Amino acid sequence: MSPAAVLILVLAAVAVFAIAAVVIGREAHRLDAVAPRATYVLDDAVDYVADHLPPDSQAHLTHAEVRRLLQLHMAQLRRYGLQPAVALDQVQDIDDEVVVEETDAAGYLIGQVDAAGMDVTDVDVVNVVDAHLAYFESIGAVGPPAG
Repeated sequence: MSPAAVLILVLAAVAVFAIAAVVIGREAHRLDAVAPRATYVLDDAVDYVADHLPPDSQAHLTHAEVRRLLQLHMAQLRRYGLQPAVALDQVQDIDDEVVVEETDAAGYLIGQVDAAGMDVTDVDVVNVVDAHLAYFESIGAVGPPAG
């Protein structure tokens, strides 16, 4: 191989490396600037909440009841604007700060449970809300505490 061919191969390799380094560096910087995306999966939430309930509530509630309570809670959060209408690759567009209080959520769910005729105690509802909010924290979907 001639020295000119070797020089061309070396220059080509350096150019490819430089282009790759610039592209990878740019993408790494872009991804570093974006917060990781919190993904809510109902089946995972049901399992998490059921596993983190106190033993008394675990004895009272079925997975179907936990799922229904979580769906009701998510419907309440949707009214606050905390859940996009279409969750598939859609960025939240929350303009105002929203504060979710545990007592508000528990009170709402107790009313929904009564309206639906579910056989769930108020204590169980409060425990589900607490565990559901802990699930949000575990997936990174909760912001800082309100002042």
